Parts: sequence; structure tokens; C-alpha cells
Amino acid sequence: MKTKPIVVITGATSGLGQLVAIEMAKRDAQLVLTARSRERAKATEKIIKENMPTAEVDFYFGDLSIMKDVSRLGQEISAAYPKIDVLVNNAGLHAFEQRVTSEGFAEMVAVNYLAPWLFTHTLRPSLRNAEKARVVNVASEASRNHGTLKLPEDLTDTARFTSRGSSAIYGKTKLLNIMYTAELARQWKGTGISVNALNPGFNVTGLGRELWFASMLERVLNLLHLGDPRKGADIITRLIVDEKYEKVTGGYFNVGTGNPITPIEPAGDPSLQKKLWTDTKALLHQKGLLDTIS
Repeated sequence: MKTKPIVVITGATSGLGQLVAIEMAKRDAQLVLTARSRERAKATEKIIKENMPTAEVDFYFGDLSIMKDVSRLGQEISAAYPKIDVLVNNAGLHAFEQRVTSEGFAEMVAVNYLAPWLFTHTLRPSLRNAEKARVVNVASEASRNHGTLKLPEDLTDTARFTSRGSSAIYGKTKLLNIMYTAELARQWKGTGISVNALNPGFNVTGLGRELWFASMLERVLNLLHLGDPRKGADIITRLIVDEKYEKVTGGYFNVGTGNPITPIEPAGDPSLQKKLWTDTKALLHQKGLLDTIS
């Protein structure tokens, strides 16, 4: 009997992640989803089962802005699922003011970049056991507005910013996603794990929930048929299931066409990709979140 593919998705209680979870449930996947809120997890499970009554859904709870939680989540999931076929690093945050986590990280850098880095690292044994696993990282063309990249300083920068200045910080975290994807693909070459990033386009989701006019904006955009999150969910799903991406790794693909995108510099610089990898490992090791930096 054919076993169900195990699909892990972060940020699956709303937006793109929830839509992808529904689609993968329809494709008979075993869903392993992360959430902060048990209430939202319960609501999400109800929605998924309304679409696919036989869906198997397993939730793990933690705060992706706290790296100790991320590490714990990864360890718990890896222990429960020794083979994982797909990991979708979807959770994201656009904060409009600086918030510093209890571990001393800028919240947006923690959620958008450090969390997927550490979560993927922790799940590596289970991904390798699948032989042909896929890792899908949700990046963004917002990366083109990233200001000036400074490594390793950007990983620990907790300077205040305004709502207007937040866009460059958000864009930088997405630039880091693209760079990390390319370097991870090189690091994991020959393991059978493919690693790709994508631009989901402009989507009406919970990402901008901190805007005071978010609900009003969402209603207007829906009336104008703009920002349909189903388009973003579609490219994520295609990277998970389409044969054309099966042997592709280290790529960055666009919503709609599914074609490769050439990212803005310095995202394509292999030496900076390697430096980002090394700096991130050293930082997480310094914080006691990695046993080794080899």
C-alpha cells in the first residue's frame, strides 16, 4: 500500500500556508503543521476537513520568533516523523515597528530568516530519509528593496525603524531567504533533497495584519480582484508536486509562470551566500542553539 507523503508547513493557520495545506490534503498528504494558537489550529483543522473529510492533520505548537521553540519544534517533529517528504517554510512577518525577542533577535529577522534556517537544519535527518525530499522557502520580490546588505551585522541589528522604514528590513529578510536557499542547495547537493525559493506575488493575507487599515484594505482589494492568495499558494504547490521541479535545486521561481527569476544583487553572489551561511551558523552556535558549527 502506498504511504502518504509527509508534508510539514509553517504558518499554516492562515493565508498561503492554509491554502497549501488544503490543497495538499486533497492530494492525500499527511499534514504536519506548526501553530502558535490552539484556537486557530482548531479552526484550520475544521476548514481542511470541510474540504477533505479524510485529511490527517497533526499540529505542533510554538513561537517561531523564539529560536529555542523552533529547535524544540524541529526535534519533536523529527522524532515523530523519521521521514519527511516536504518542508514548506511559509511563516512570515512584516512588522511596522522594531520588537526584540527574549533571545535578543530582531523579531522580523528571527521569524523570516533565522527560524526557517534552524527549523530546516533540525529536520535534516528526516528529510534525508525520504531520499527525494523537497524544501520550499517562501521569499519575495520585496527583496529588491533591501537597502544595503551588511554581514554579519544585519543578523543582529535591533535598531528602531518606522513603518516606512520597515519595508527595507522586510525586503532584506527575503533577500536572506533567497541567498540561504542557494547556499543550502549547494550544501545538500547529493543528499536527494531539493531546495527552492519562490516569489508568491502580492497577496491579501495576514502578513500586513499590523496595519490599522488592514481589514479595510483587504475588502477593497478583494472587490478589485487584486492580491488573490490562491495564486501564491499555486506556485508553492507546484514546487511541491510538479515533476518539472523534481531535479531542480537552488532556484528562485515566480508566481504565475513558475519561471526562474534572477534575484537582485547581491543575492546571486556565491561568496556572500557562503558568508551568510557561516555567519548564521556561528551566531546560532554562540546562542547555544547549535551543538556544532561544522
